[in-house]
Amino acid sequence: MLGRTDSRMRLLALLAAFAVLAGVLGVRLAYWQLGQGPDLRRIAAAQQQTAPEEAEVRRGDITDRTGAVLATTAYRDLLAAYPDMMTNDQMDSVAAQLGQILGMTAQQEASLRASFSPSDVPVSYVVISHELTEAQDDAVRAGLANGTLVELDLEPHPVRVYPTAGGAPDTTLASQLLGFVTTDGQGRYGVEQSSQSTLAGTGDTTADVTGNAPLPQVGGNVQLTIDSSLQLRLESELYAAWVADRAPRVSGVVMDANTGAILAWGSVPGYDENDYADVAQSDPDLFNDPIASEVYEPGSVMKMFTAAAALNEGILTLTTPVQDQKELVFGDNIVQNFDKKSMGTLPFEDAIANSRNVVAGKVAMELGKTNDDASNVLYDMWQRLGIGQQTGIEVANESAGLVPDPATNPWQPIDLVNHSFGQGVAVTPLQLVRAFAAMANGGLLVQPHVYAADDAAAQANIQQVISPTLSDTLRQLMIHVVDAGPSYAVQTKIPGYVVGGKTGTAQIWDPQAGGWLPDTYNHTFVGFVGNPAPEVVILVRIHDTIPRVPVRWGMTLELTSNELWRRVALDAISALDLPPLPGYDNTSIDPSEPPYPTTDPAPPSGPPATAKPRGQTAAAMASGSGSGRP
Repeated sequence: MLGRTDSRMRLLALLAAFAVLAGVLGVRLAYWQLGQGPDLRRIAAAQQQTAPEEAEVRRGDITDRTGAVLATTAYRDLLAAYPDMMTNDQMDSVAAQLGQILGMTAQQEASLRASFSPSDVPVSYVVISHELTEAQDDAVRAGLANGTLVELDLEPHPVRVYPTAGGAPDTTLASQLLGFVTTDGQGRYGVEQSSQSTLAGTGDTTADVTGNAPLPQVGGNVQLTIDSSLQLRLESELYAAWVADRAPRVSGVVMDANTGAILAWGSVPGYDENDYADVAQSDPDLFNDPIASEVYEPGSVMKMFTAAAALNEGILTLTTPVQDQKELVFGDNIVQNFDKKSMGTLPFEDAIANSRNVVAGKVAMELGKTNDDASNVLYDMWQRLGIGQQTGIEVANESAGLVPDPATNPWQPIDLVNHSFGQGVAVTPLQLVRAFAAMANGGLLVQPHVYAADDAAAQANIQQVISPTLSDTLRQLMIHVVDAGPSYAVQTKIPGYVVGGKTGTAQIWDPQAGGWLPDTYNHTFVGFVGNPAPEVVILVRIHDTIPRVPVRWGMTLELTSNELWRRVALDAISALDLPPLPGYDNTSIDPSEPPYPTTDPAPPSGPPATAKPRGQTAAAMASGSGSGRP
């Protein structure tokens, strides 16, 4: 018979072992709960708050056509605090010292202190600043090192940086074209907005079917067609005109005449994208880009479209004699030339070069057997050359313009005449650059684009919209316009290069006052430079400006639009390394020629039938009368 296997001593030993184990576990639990509890809570809170930061994707770079960086991602320190690890005295001291380091007001400092312990209960984690400057970062680190600051943490955090200064003070390069990125990682305006999906990549960390979270993908880079050297020079020239002419804004664009690649694009004043939040508070209008999104009435540059329609219809040639006269009368409306005079009989090319409104109006009325026919012919030429249509440029908020269609709203004779010299039609600068390129490059309507990746697609999208013969004639007409007189030619010609273009100077209607703004005009020059074929097309616009320099024919600007254009063209020649045409001499000027005024003081003789919004001079169906300006 087997004996019993249990015993009293064995049971007591087992109970004692359990008691010792329980005691050890209790001591360890007390250690974690009491001794390490605050640290654990701090770590947990930090993990909860910083988890999104760990999933942030490095945004892709934006570069120019050479690879120079225009926008990139850098890392700045986020400043956080752990108030539940501080005493009340430490909270007071830390808040006071951070107030000085971060430049806080007394009210901001008090709010910071209150955030440490709302309702007298210290919180575990507070984000104090999402981005410290280098100086602030150094000051915080020094405070932590010497013990005057406690229970703070510096956490690396990706931020968008625009490293290149612009051509005007306190700006970054191509600010309105590029846009900026907000703290939530969203691109706003320009390329940053239109390329958000490419640049931002993806930060999705959702676990896959294996239970493993995929790593965030780095954002893709975007290369632009912009030449940063030319961009800087363009902005510098625009800034000089902005100062000299005391203009509210000056803008310009340089485009490859044969491919549509945008080489430079900007307006002054711009802004510093690194300080976009301050700009949003002080002057958010600086975010708007006038090149593609703002429409305006350009004035006499539109006479080139009237010439294109007339030459295409075979109504006349460049040398056909035309009869100028002092005015055209349509009931209560009177159309006059800018000088309120007649030049008598002169070749058609000279009428365009001397910007005769009356001749442009008379030629427009001859485009068809009836007024409706003539209106449709002119409108058709606008449409062929892209006027009234979005160009398809890859930036946000492009405008199609305000262009009246005679098929839906028939033009009256006064409308036809006014439209012939650029009154009552509102376009974007980008539309004008594209149209003038087609007039000069053989009749090809190019696709404007700012992304280098779109070069091939843009090339495939080029359309033949007018004949090469018509384009050659229009190119010769633009060259003749520049040659028209000593003053104009001296301000525009470039030795060794073929230059052609047209000015436009349009007065601005103020609907609030019910009249024209006194002596205030939009000044535009758009033209090409080549050797001999057009290489680039350039447009400059001096916005809403009063001519203040007296000359014998009236008043002009300190820096005229055609002189500004010439300076930008010289910059393009230098930056793009365009060689001169060997043996080409275009500098000789006949001093007996009468001076060609680039501006004049004569206001239109009456208001438009439809009031125009101030600052944009846009009236889709505007009709009325005017003297216009060259």
